[in-house]
Amino acid sequence: MKLSARNALKGTIKAIDVGAVNVDVIVEVAPGIEVSSIITKKSYENLGLAEGKEVYAVIKASNVMIGVDH
Repeated sequence: MKLSARNALKGTIKAIDVGAVNVDVIVEVAPGIEVSSIITKKSYENLGLAEGKEVYAVIKASNVMIGVDH
């Protein structure tokens, strides 16, 4: 797999929430560190996703925002 995205985090699917159109996939990329991705139901089916499967969370963004508490 080759991608133009610079952030590809390998992890394990911890939870899947299947909705009518979209699927929320929770990936644990390190102990206690999770990334959530909402994908189409069709993509979920095509990828054959299931809890416990190793996957990559690929992050491609032109902007990364920083926030602080007041």
